Formats: sequence, C-alpha cells, structure tokens
Amino acid sequence: MGEESLKRRKGEDKGREDRQSIQSHEPQTMNLQKQVGLISGICMIVGTIIGSGIFVSPKSVLANVEAVGPCLTIWAACGVLATLGALCFAELGTMITKSGGEYPYLMEAFGPIPAFLFSWTSLLVTKPSSFAIICLSFAEYASAPFYPGCDPPQAVIKCLAAAAIVVITIVNSLSVKLGSYLQNFLTAAKMIIVTVIIVSGIVLLAQGKTDNFKDSFKGSKISVSSISLAFYNGLWAYDGWNQLNYITEELKNPYRNLPLSIIIGIPLVTVCYVLINVSYFTVMTSTELLQSQAVAVTFGDRVLYPASWIVPLFVVFSTLGSANGTCFTAGRLVYVAGREGHVLKILSYISVKHLTPAPAIIFYGAIAIIYVIPGDINSLINYFSFAVWIFYGLTVLALIVMRFTRKELKRPIRVPIIIPVIVTLVSIVLVLAPIISAPELPYLYCTLFILSGLIVYALFVHLKFRWAQKISKPITMHLQMLLEVVPEEDVPE
Repeated sequence: MGEESLKRRKGEDKGREDRQSIQSHEPQTMNLQKQVGLISGICMIVGTIIGSGIFVSPKSVLANVEAVGPCLTIWAACGVLATLGALCFAELGTMITKSGGEYPYLMEAFGPIPAFLFSWTSLLVTKPSSFAIICLSFAEYASAPFYPGCDPPQAVIKCLAAAAIVVITIVNSLSVKLGSYLQNFLTAAKMIIVTVIIVSGIVLLAQGKTDNFKDSFKGSKISVSSISLAFYNGLWAYDGWNQLNYITEELKNPYRNLPLSIIIGIPLVTVCYVLINVSYFTVMTSTELLQSQAVAVTFGDRVLYPASWIVPLFVVFSTLGSANGTCFTAGRLVYVAGREGHVLKILSYISVKHLTPAPAIIFYGAIAIIYVIPGDINSLINYFSFAVWIFYGLTVLALIVMRFTRKELKRPIRVPIIIPVIVTLVSIVLVLAPIISAPELPYLYCTLFILSGLIVYALFVHLKFRWAQKISKPITMHLQMLLEVVPEEDVPE
C-alpha cells in the first residue's frame, strides 16, 4: 500500500518539478526527492561556507604573510578563486545533473579509476576530516565560556565534537527536510553574528580606529610558499563552494537554481569575510590577533562587553550549521559511489521510511568520529587542503577535456574557457608550491594514500574478488533489515 502511494506521489511530482532535469524523464520510484529550492540552495552554500573558518583561519592566514594588507588581499583573492571554481562547477552540474559532486564529472571525463580515487580519498580523508575540523571548532567555542582564563581540556573538546557529529548524523538520516530546515535556521543565526561583527567594525572605523591599517604592507613576508599556505587556510574558510553539486538530484529546477545560488551565495560570503577581517583589525593589532585563542571571542570581549557572551553562542550556531551542511552533502557522495559499485552496496541504499541515504550518512559520521580522536586542527587543515585541491584541479580539467571530447552534451551554462584554465593553473600551484618550498612527510603520506586506492580498485572493483562478496552479502542483508533500507529502484528500459 505504502509503495503504491509512493509511486503515485512520485509520478505527480515528476510532472510538476524540474521538467528540464536529465533525471526527470526517468519514472523513478524509490529515489531521492527534489526538496531543495533556491533559498535553501543559497542557505546551503552560505551556511556551509561560513562555518568555523572565519573564526579560526584569520590567525593562520596572517601568520603566513605577517601583515594586514596582504592578509586582506588574500581573503578577497580566495573569494574570487572560489567564485571562478564554482562557476566551472555550475557548468558541470547543469551538464551532468547527478549528485555526488566531482565524482560523476571525473567518471564522465576520465573513466572509473580517477572517479574511484576521488571517492576513496573523499570518503576516508577529505570529507570526514572536514567534518571533524568543524566539530572540533564547535567544541572549542562551546566549551570556552566554562573555562575562563584557560584552555578547555582536550577530553571535553573531543567528547563534545563527537556528540555534535552523532546528533547531526541522526538528523540528516531522519529527513531531508529536517536537515534542510535546520540548515536554514542555523544560517539565519550565523548571519546575525556576522552582521553584528561587521556593523561593529564599520562603527569603529567611522570613529577613526584606523591605526592598524596604516603602512599595512610593512613587514610582510611574501614568497610563493607563504602565499600558497595562506591561500590554503583562506580557502579552507571558503570550502563548501561546491556543496550544491553533491545534491543536484535533490535540487528543484537545477538549471536555474544551481547557478543562481552560486552567483548570489559566494560573492555574499566574500564581502562578509573581508569586512569581518577589517572589523578584527579595528580592535586588534597583528600581534594581538596572532596571540588570541579565539579571534571572534576576543573581538566580542573588547567591543560588545557586557553582551560579549553572544559571540561564542552564535559561533557555536555557525559551526553547527557548517557541519550540518557538510554532512547533508557528503552523505550523497558515499551514496553515489555505492550506486556505482565503488564501495559496499549497502551504502547506496535508501531508507524506506525517510527516503534519505541513511547508511551513507551513518558511515560518514563514524569515520569523522575517528578523526576527532587525534584532532589537531591546523595539521588536519593542511592535510585536507592538499588532498582536496588535487581533485578540484582534476575536476576543472575534466570540464576543459569534455569541451573537446563530449561536444554533444547539452550545456545550459557555458563559462568562458579562460576561467577553467585559470582555476586549473592555480590548483597546480597550490598543490606543488608547499611541497617544493617546504616538503613535509604528511604530503607524502597523503599522496601514497591516494595512490593506494589503485590497489583497492584493482582487487575489489576490477577483479571483484568472490570472497569479499561472500563476506559482504550477509553483512548487507543484516544491515538492510536493521536500518530498514532498500536499493534505489532501477528504471526499466
């Protein structure tokens, strides 16, 4: 009975929503629902990007360039790069309207091996470490008011971060709409604190607090290595600019809403970030900012006292929103990789009751908790950025390649070819510069881990070892009954 009504409802929705979508000619039944509109799309971008980064990274960006002028320039340049990258992703996302971010684009352009390496690295390194970094930042700010004058114990921070991961995982497993509504609420909350910091900064500037901006390039440390490391930390704060590409199948009218969300969302974030940094520098010198444990809290103590408690409270909302957006979208990557047979099949199954990729989201949350245990934020960020920019560069290169190899594909959005060329070149510099100027072992470990995916691919995907399938079948069956999940229904030819 339930399945009959589900099929009927899907049939009605299909005619009404997104007639242009490549998926919409398929009579889908048990599938992900189109429930994310334009406002939710913008909130997903703004809410995921503005997370912990702007409250953690200002110190790291400044530490690498050592002066106010280059620091503000790098924040603006990171915004421009994120916008250019997102425009390339908008072309890819409207050309290939499949969820899973870079995964389906690499699959179309280069075949299964680069796509598998991307999913292998994302599932086990970049996405969970990103989730862990955000939740650790949340835990630091949430516990700070209870330990005045000293740092919170590491055990408290890690337990809080793990608890946040569990709650967000449960919410996103239960409902797409609940996850989406939570995202909208937390985005509104974080825009309040962003507005408070920006308005306070503008008032202070109007009062003549401009001492820290005089000779703003004096004493700066400029080298290819320092700039690329500063970019790593700045771009970490912008990470999330490609989040909507992970949920393309759930966007209402993606041809319109995907590019519009990008064009409105990312420039809005860039303006906010530059103005927030200007606000910090109105009350802190470079040295004071570098010595601050939590930059936004120091700002609140100096400017908003006695109401300074609102800063850590709203930063907590902000980081939770970013973590929720990351979980919402990354669960879809696991789901798509499972659908292609590149990870355990159970991970591509959909909850019968909630129509969410619940096993994928739970798997992702479990890996993120493992990353919380060693939990050093700065080393995690560098490790994450190195890996992620390899694949950003490859994906934008895929756009250039498909201009020549897949001319027949319909392109509702077509960016000038110079944009993907610039993004590809910048990503090459970002990947190579830190290795050449300051080689460190983590970069080697990261590269070896990515390449180890080739062995896994050869054994389990290409050769399809039978013993692995014998072990996985009973596990899949028991998990299927426990979680009440079923495979996505294949479309009859």
